Amino acid sequence: MRQFLFLISFISLLHSISHAQTIGGNSTYNFLKLPNTPQLTALGGINISNQNTDASLAFNNPALLRDSMSSQLTAVFNSFYAGIKNYHAFIAQHSNKLDANFALGINFFNYGNTQQTDAAGNVIGNFHPVDYVVQFSAEKQYEEQWYYGLAVKYISSSYAQYKSSAIAADFGVTYTDEKNALQIGFVAKNMGVQLKTYSGQKEDLPFDVQLGISKKLLHAPIQFSLTAQHIHQLDIRYDDTTFNNEINSDRHTTNKIIQHLIAAVQVYFGNKIEFTAGYNFLRRSELNITTAGNGLNGLSVGLGATFSKLQVRYARAYYQNNTAYNQLGINIKLDDYFDFFK
Repeated sequence: MRQFLFLISFISLLHSISHAQTIGGNSTYNFLKLPNTPQLTALGGINISNQNTDASLAFNNPALLRDSMSSQLTAVFNSFYAGIKNYHAFIAQHSNKLDANFALGINFFNYGNTQQTDAAGNVIGNFHPVDYVVQFSAEKQYEEQWYYGLAVKYISSSYAQYKSSAIAADFGVTYTDEKNALQIGFVAKNMGVQLKTYSGQKEDLPFDVQLGISKKLLHAPIQFSLTAQHIHQLDIRYDDTTFNNEINSDRHTTNKIIQHLIAAVQVYFGNKIEFTAGYNFLRRSELNITTAGNGLNGLSVGLGATFSKLQVRYARAYYQNNTAYNQLGINIKLDDYFDFFK
């Protein structure tokens, strides 16, 4: 009964928060939405239920941390468009004393050097814009099949004289049925507030409520995932009045529901090689150009090799026709190399 009352109270809290947060390009710190690891990119950009040996997936749902991930370090190097670089590091550790798992991670965006001009267009110098988030996560098991986690994050953004910071939290829950190879995840992301604004006016964070399910076939090395984003709001596509006439067909209720979904499949070749493919319906819908071919827009693929002391993963995600970016990441167990982490 207490769990039921807590759930009702939490849903009510999310409902009130959803009315105070915005989506569709109207929030700040939108770099928080970008996938930070190759496996997450390959899964379609959002996945909160896939439980495997990759600790970095817990950066997006703290309830995915597990004891077996203790001392695992993840390092990711991402190459985005226009020379933008993204670096991600994440380390997990189990505490025997507290019987809980903890993790510390950072996601850093380097936009390179950009010319700074005055109102007349005269070049007055250069500036170095950066975004980053530092996140501390904790996870604990409840009974046999339930896990819950909390992540607290400090967010910083700097664009020449315009600087901003915020504090936010993610709350996640997962349910795992090992007998039926079923995993269910829930997370409420980016619940927080700005500490410092760019120009004196507070902006909303990219709040999101996500629900996902992953199911591995019992007699085949294949796992399917389906994730829904922004489940607290029906219409999530950016409302661009300039193109409303072109995209009016996407405003039907069925299309609104489909645009919440991210589908993914993973195929395992033995216990060392995995192939992943994902499809993000919202990305396909928002980035399609009606007068041109859109190629593999919305699709993402990845390949991973997992060994006892090393995991290597690569992913490629497509944005519009013939436009994609690549990610490369490695995972190592520090206790295999340093006694301090044992």
